[in-house]
Amino acid sequence: MFISTRFSNARLLLVSGLVLTASLVSAQPAAVKVEGAWARATVQGQQGTGAFMNITAAQGTRLVGVTSPMAGVAEVHEMKMDGDVMKMRAVPALDLPAGKTVQLKPGSYHLMLMDLKRPLLKDSTVPVTLRFKNADGVDSQLELLVPVATTAPGPKTDMPHDHKH
Repeated sequence: MFISTRFSNARLLLVSGLVLTASLVSAQPAAVKVEGAWARATVQGQQGTGAFMNITAAQGTRLVGVTSPMAGVAEVHEMKMDGDVMKMRAVPALDLPAGKTVQLKPGSYHLMLMDLKRPLLKDSTVPVTLRFKNADGVDSQLELLVPVATTAPGPKTDMPHDHKH
């Protein structure tokens, strides 16, 4: 009887420890959170498009790469004014300060998907893998299924606008 009770207590402690460990793991915030992701739809023959999203890292992290099986080339890009000319270029990494949301949006930082294998159609999705490196040098990745749309997702309003086109 003593042995069976001892094994039962040991089993109870083991199960309790596993539950506690699972609770602690699930209570920790995600290392990187992505919200509002979307990729711009393409037309037949178009070889490249942009993907956009809001990225928030719990700790200081860098976005160091992107891949997609739909694109022969995928890069993190920056668009900015250089004098009177808007220029776009690939960047080797994008800093994600701890707790601050970094917007990847048209006309700014974004993901560029080039050498597309086929058109990205509205209301479909495109798989994208983001690669990160944290301040300790630890690599991680986040796999996403990014919705394809013609415009950024968000609330639609039927409110008239005051300006003329």
